[in-house]
Amino acid sequence: MSHSEQFSLFNLPDSNGSPALPPKAPSPLGDLSVIPTSAQVPIPQGTFQSMAEFEAPCNRCQRCELGQNRTHAVIGRGNPQASLMLIGEGPGQHEDEQGLPFVGKSGQLLDKILASVNFNPDQDVYICNVVKCRPPGNRKPEPLEMAACLPYLLEQIRIMDPKLILLVGATAVQGILGSKIVGKTGISKLRGQWYSWTDGQGKERLCMPIFHPSYLLRNQSREKGSPKWLTWQDIQAVRTKYDELVF
Repeated sequence: MSHSEQFSLFNLPDSNGSPALPPKAPSPLGDLSVIPTSAQVPIPQGTFQSMAEFEAPCNRCQRCELGQNRTHAVIGRGNPQASLMLIGEGPGQHEDEQGLPFVGKSGQLLDKILASVNFNPDQDVYICNVVKCRPPGNRKPEPLEMAACLPYLLEQIRIMDPKLILLVGATAVQGILGSKIVGKTGISKLRGQWYSWTDGQGKERLCMPIFHPSYLLRNQSREKGSPKWLTWQDIQAVRTKYDELVF
């Protein structure tokens, strides 16, 4: 099942008669300082060269209203050179305070799920979110907020170039695959299947939706067919596909 979507310098002498240094050439990508000021400002491909470069612009970003009340922007954690990327919804209180994604109870469970199939959360994966700032009251990010932050996420995907992407929860699925596919089917039927998604560079990416760990915390049953049981099947399938592609 597949889904595609998108989207002449003059060397004039100075006052002492010595040749003046030529002015620094403008960035071909434009004035990067304006990127955090408005969602109307594009973020061209190749704007950022590393994950570390996201910290300063995201921490002063006002592309949407979420930036008005954050403590820290939440860029990501893990290994940016890993082959497996996890994309969640957005920061909660603990994440906002620490500036790292999935560090509360949901994050602890997520790390256990990864470790259950021998993924090291610090070395084998990179974890980030659809939006970088905490929505008030941990509500679901609104479409305009996700749209404002999507160019940052697309740059993260370009830099990391993951072989596999896990979409953690319905909001992440909506942010990447689009609202139509979520509204039509729902996360319960989408989870556990591989989808082909075309990123901002026109490159095909393999994505699998999985249940959000917060949903698993509210559904503790491990019986066959339960969300936890299904997640165990899903993460084993991820491990198998990972081994096929990486080794």
